[in-house]
Amino acid sequence: MSTHCSKLFKALTFLVISLASLNSYAENSKEFGDYVVHYNAFRSDTISPEVAKQYDLARANNRILINIAVLKKVMNTTGKPTPSVVTGHASNLTGQLKKLEFREIKEGTAIYYLAETKISDGEFLKFDLKVMPEGETKAARLRFNKRFFTY
Repeated sequence: MSTHCSKLFKALTFLVISLASLNSYAENSKEFGDYVVHYNAFRSDTISPEVAKQYDLARANNRILINIAVLKKVMNTTGKPTPSVVTGHASNLTGQLKKLEFREIKEGTAIYYLAETKISDGEFLKFDLKVMPEGETKAARLRFNKRFFTY
């Protein structure tokens, strides 16, 4: 019986490690030449009240935050945070445009860009962003989709 439990334990451990590895591949990032752009969009009520107050963000189930970070590739590191200009919009399935106004946030050496917008329950948004790292002449185009729920 203990041999059976040991095999089952090993199989479950392997499964957990495999799922964790798959999760790392699901990271929201895209490479553009010498840069990696990390991105995410999520409901603003998931941030703590303290963080919302610190950065003057509205916390609500019908508001989302779009978070962008740009890292210049540097060998043997996770990358160097790079000042950038981020512009763009989101559109829903009925074609309504939501212009996104990004503002720069600096925390120590980290640099990221936040934009806020309202959503409706079940709204599917297509994001179309341009990211221009400082010193570059060509913007990277970032497109992604996400559905949001307000429940």
